[in-house]
Amino acid sequence: MISFNIITIFPKIFKNFKKYGILKKAINKKIIEIKCWNLRKFTKYKRKKIDYRPYGGGPGMIMCASPIKKAIKQIKKKNKKKLKVIYLSPQGKKINTKNLIKILKINKKFILLCGRYEGIDERIIKQEIDEEWSIGDYILTGGELAAMVFIDAISRLIPGVLNKKSFSEESFFNGLLDYPQYTYPRVFNGEKVPKILLSGNHKKIRLWRLKKSLIKTKSKRPDLLKLKKLNSEEKKIIKDI
Repeated sequence: MISFNIITIFPKIFKNFKKYGILKKAINKKIIEIKCWNLRKFTKYKRKKIDYRPYGGGPGMIMCASPIKKAIKQIKKKNKKKLKVIYLSPQGKKINTKNLIKILKINKKFILLCGRYEGIDERIIKQEIDEEWSIGDYILTGGELAAMVFIDAISRLIPGVLNKKSFSEESFFNGLLDYPQYTYPRVFNGEKVPKILLSGNHKKIRLWRLKKSLIKTKSKRPDLLKLKKLNSEEKKIIKDI
């Protein structure tokens, strides 16, 4: 079982994970576990306060080190296996399929810290955080949405959550964008489904899809092609497009 322990001041945000879609099924099958820890329950300050103004001045509030430290300590105490502590931060490394596959190979239990306001006390980052992860170069009101993205994206890669073929043919898994997809009806607003997809010739369909995938990647995300190590078949197709 893959375990996600989320430290947040808004635990109710994550309730819908247990109500809908693929993640609901994965939770019911006990493939993944999602548990929220309300940070306000770990503070010693009055009125359940977990933030104060930054030393040195400046705008906004900073999340205090003490309650975060206590929450992490409590979660670790209740788990026998080592937990990877991740802080969702715009300063972290990007969440992408390659990074998710890598971290999932060596970690089964996670603590996800959702920041708020202007961030968290730097001492927590130095003393308690193993890695910082980001969903993009922009600022959110809090780390909860980023934690949801992390959980949803990595859960799709866990055996039993999806059929392996389902995610192995999706965008980014093989370093390319996904090929165009079509379904019923065969004609929509005068546009027909490509004949090759109706041919039943699986070899030709595979080659068509690979070509379209390469064309789409070259057009929309040429940076991915620079990073990908192309095989001989892909190199041959690239020369012709």
